[in-house]
Amino acid sequence: MKNIFNQKDAVEILNRIDILSPNSRPQWGKMDVAQMLAHCSAFQDIAMGNTFPPRGWLGVFIGTFVKPLFFNDKPPARNMSTIPTILIVEKKEFEIEKEKLKQKIIKFQNNGPEKCTSHPHPFFGSLTPEQWGKGIYKHLDHHLNQFGV
Repeated sequence: MKNIFNQKDAVEILNRIDILSPNSRPQWGKMDVAQMLAHCSAFQDIAMGNTFPPRGWLGVFIGTFVKPLFFNDKPPARNMSTIPTILIVEKKEFEIEKEKLKQKIIKFQNNGPEKCTSHPHPFFGSLTPEQWGKGIYKHLDHHLNQFGV
């Protein structure tokens, strides 16, 4: 499985982000392209240990059992619910959000697994850096596919 800590996989994601434009339209979901970029950036903040959303009750009860879905090869379902703190509903500026996300991906990839958060994922709970790397790639891939890139 691809992993954002792998340089080749990170470059692939960054190149796909560069294909996006302010006119990119989703194939599913409610977020526009700028909101999607902000959402992915907010998720990146969790993995980098910049934000610490609390674990929800549903995650506490079933998160551990469904954790393998976060870092396996199967694509996630469309229109899944998200962590409430990273649900972006306000208007965002495309170019600003695009650059913020790219910089966070580069920093995360350059920092390597050793600087990945040890704080639990708000739904899945405790993850290894390897699981975070695969999950981050999968999350970004999911949203880039959402916008056809």
